[in-house]
Amino acid sequence: MKLKNKKVIITGGASGMGKATAELFCNEGALVAIMDINKSEGEKTVNKININNEKAFFFHTDLTKSSEVKKSISQIMDLFGTVNILFNHAGTIIVKPLHESSEEDYDYLMNINVRSAFLVCNEVIPSMLKNKAGNIIITSSIGGEKGFALESLYCMTKGAVLQLARSIAVEYRDQGIRCNAICPGFVKTNHGLREIKELDEQGQNWNENDLHSVQGRICKPEEVASAVLYLASDESSFVNGTALYVDNGWYAKG
Repeated sequence: MKLKNKKVIITGGASGMGKATAELFCNEGALVAIMDINKSEGEKTVNKININNEKAFFFHTDLTKSSEVKKSISQIMDLFGTVNILFNHAGTIIVKPLHESSEEDYDYLMNINVRSAFLVCNEVIPSMLKNKAGNIIITSSIGGEKGFALESLYCMTKGAVLQLARSIAVEYRDQGIRCNAICPGFVKTNHGLREIKELDEQGQNWNENDLHSVQGRICKPEEVASAVLYLASDESSFVNGTALYVDNGWYAKG
């Protein structure tokens, strides 16, 4: 088992790629705390994982609110004693022309995609410093470095967390903390399918042929989870500050 007895926090782990990662991590021997605003899906995910063994725990949290983040992480620390791995995955998207985007749209995406990552890292890193060891993975996107029409706000937030990951890697390397970013393309989750649908509705027509031309096919959430597992495991012990693209060559193609 690659993560035997590791204590893990996954934000946004109730569904999609976060859920797939929680399931995989538990199968690899980890204890996983899921922090998510979606209570029903979070409880459902934990109950599914815990059919055989109690390895997953759900903490209902609005990750944009400092008080709720502090409360949940305090409870997780009481339960686990420490945190070895943090997967900062919580995020959402708005598909809209920039000139039609509002300040409310900006605040909404910045709060969920960027502020939440800052708040959770801010609470977890002191424990990792105390242990002189820790591993952080942050979900960015291929849109963190490539520009996409109708997704200016989203790409801006994903660029921000990509730089957060790189900066954490530089700042805390000598204290035993690694940090990397995972950068998926289109993934077959509710989030990904909604993105494709909304892009189609605004004239981009991301049909099967279009997907094939850029990334071959749509990615499975389990494939992203496997990439996150690599970054979380000791197999990537000398990988730090990188962006791992899970896009079947889309970013490399340009």
